[in-house]
Amino acid sequence: MSAIDIRNLTKNFGSEAVVSDVSLHIRQGEFLALLGASGCGKTTLLRMIAGFESPSTGRILFDGRPVAGEGIDVPPEKRNVAIVFQSYALWPHMSVAENVGYPLRVRGVKGSAKAARVAEALAAVDLSGFENRRPADLSGGQRQRVALARCLAMEPSVVLLDEPLANLDVHLRASMEETFSAFHRRTGATMVYVTHDQSEAMAMADRIAVMDRGRLLQASAPAILHAEPANETVARFVGNGRVVDCTVLGRAENGRMRVSLFGVPALVRAGERTVGMGAGRLCLRAEDLRLGEGFAASVRACRFTGARAVLAVSPENKPDVELLVSNDAPLPPGTPVRVVVCDGWLMPDEIASAERAA
Repeated sequence: MSAIDIRNLTKNFGSEAVVSDVSLHIRQGEFLALLGASGCGKTTLLRMIAGFESPSTGRILFDGRPVAGEGIDVPPEKRNVAIVFQSYALWPHMSVAENVGYPLRVRGVKGSAKAARVAEALAAVDLSGFENRRPADLSGGQRQRVALARCLAMEPSVVLLDEPLANLDVHLRASMEETFSAFHRRTGATMVYVTHDQSEAMAMADRIAVMDRGRLLQASAPAILHAEPANETVARFVGNGRVVDCTVLGRAENGRMRVSLFGVPALVRAGERTVGMGAGRLCLRAEDLRLGEGFAASVRACRFTGARAVLAVSPENKPDVELLVSNDAPLPPGTPVRVVVCDGWLMPDEIASAERAA
């Protein structure tokens, strides 16, 4: 297991900074997800950790040892890094056992030692008995497990995963998420998992690093990321939050803030820093709102999820604003409702100026 230090890392392609001044410490044995939309720079960052790309500026260190930057460029094969690609990257002419054993052969592991490690790796991903099959004879989920077994056999210090579930059917993803989590528990390897799917990141990662336009916006445990987004971009991207204007009235007990939202008072969460009275910005998610004796609104749309319904509503005095409300039953568009604010997060870096209307 290796700790990874990324210090002021930038990668330029021509005049464009694809990764811009990213600093991040990945703890030894941590499962970290790099989360962001397509083109945000997460795969380029992964490739620099692997050694496939060289940084334009900045440094990468494994356990305090520089591997990239400032004239240092340790090749990928000497970083003890294993990679699981979206495309599986299996040799089609080799059997399952040969694919899993290939990196061992490259390292000079032979005979019974190699066979034992291949067998152990295949057993760990429930593929014992598949040794002689070719990749073409396997399902997508089985191919992905072969790629994971290949990593397991290598006994790497760092495992990098680039959108590994993107090619799988939805019904296979949950089982593969558990396979990846079990792999992490078994190996204790430091894992960096690139994805655009926040549900994958939330289900598996110890910590999630959100990227946007080449920059790192926030790196936090999943629960904190969801409950306390650092800025409006994270608030909207994670958990489909809505960010609306409010008026900050002052601090209440238990670290809560008193706010006025659409003319109705509410108590919401806020950071430890001192917040002055005036205009603010409030992150609200569907679970923060319920129907009751609150502000007047009307239903614009409804999505039934099976267990609950998610209502899209617009406040009566702000018809251009759309909020999501979790409800026991669906309601047709046009239904008048009243909405209660049960919770919310006052944005820590977005207390608005006095000119912004509440």
